[in-house]
Amino acid sequence: MSLGLSLGGLCVALWLYLLLGRGRFWQGWAEPAAPALAAYPPVLAVIPARDEAAVIAPTLLSLFRQAYPGALHVVLVDDHSADGTAAVARRAAADAGAADRLSIVPAPSLPAGWAGKVWAMETGYRHVRMHAMDAPYLLFTDADIEHGPDSLMRLVARAEAGQLALVSLMVRLRARSFAERALAPAFVFFFRMLYPFAWVNDPASPVAAAAGGCMLLRRSSLEATGGFSAIRGALIDDCALARAIKPRGPIRLDVADVTTSLRSYDTLADMWRLIARTAYDELRYSITRLLAAVAGMALVFLAPPLLALLATGDAALLGAACWAAMAGAFVPCLRYYRVSIAWAPALPLIALFYTAATVDSWRRHTAGRSGEWKGRVRGEAS
Repeated sequence: MSLGLSLGGLCVALWLYLLLGRGRFWQGWAEPAAPALAAYPPVLAVIPARDEAAVIAPTLLSLFRQAYPGALHVVLVDDHSADGTAAVARRAAADAGAADRLSIVPAPSLPAGWAGKVWAMETGYRHVRMHAMDAPYLLFTDADIEHGPDSLMRLVARAEAGQLALVSLMVRLRARSFAERALAPAFVFFFRMLYPFAWVNDPASPVAAAAGGCMLLRRSSLEATGGFSAIRGALIDDCALARAIKPRGPIRLDVADVTTSLRSYDTLADMWRLIARTAYDELRYSITRLLAAVAGMALVFLAPPLLALLATGDAALLGAACWAAMAGAFVPCLRYYRVSIAWAPALPLIALFYTAATVDSWRRHTAGRSGEWKGRVRGEAS
């Protein structure tokens, strides 16, 4: 048997596993319905914000205008912003007639060993505990998320119906610029391949993940973990939190119908930095895992088109079949993002971009720039 035919057979085996044996990660691109509740409990929303003046107003307005029958109070943790984030937030709350529903808490200096966002979340959590705000649920959301008008109601209803410790939404990323249309859908596609939602949502499965832009936590479950100290240094804080929470109760992760990210990634360089900031953290800073990831991406995404274009006979046919399979699996994701399905055959090139950015994440880590975000790297004082 030729090398090309052997490689083609391996690619077919890999794609059969991915399509049929990995939680059907490529399906299910709709937020599930939620049953109505007789009563809706109070919720406290915590927003970590660092230099978010450009986006904080629509985020807050989307929360204050929720069609939520219960009480909702927002705690904004101002993480040493230099752009007037707090002032913009106060104006937005006043414009919405909700000044009394907003608390602004300055984040203390970043302690050694803490990631900036995790420390801001911990600050908000401590504020809630110190001021004895009584609410069974805490909504941790990013400062650049515009929540759908009934998003909170649906989140709480799912949490109550399933007695969930954590329910999270993978919000819809922007897909307007060329860079976003080319690369943002694949960000979620690869995430779901790594963390199949069906496995995340299965209490019997050890797989745990969440999306940090929108996480509703049962307060008692968070208190049982001791707050955020257990994940103090995590750059991928959402998945680390999910791993800490899942042993204490079932969790759920879904895609959002109308809750969206306001963060723009207008250039390929912006998308590159998004990936490179945390990719090596996901690999647990292991060069062995990095090499395995690069080899895996090459086998799954690059070998099929190379075989289809350069090999002959059955090897080329196997490569073409795998290329068609990956493109077909990518189509539901593209439709969810309302991006042309003409991007589907380009998934190998998109995967090459992600692989190169992952290698760059290793380079940045070795250069001491791990997790760089808004002028601060992990462990660097505020």
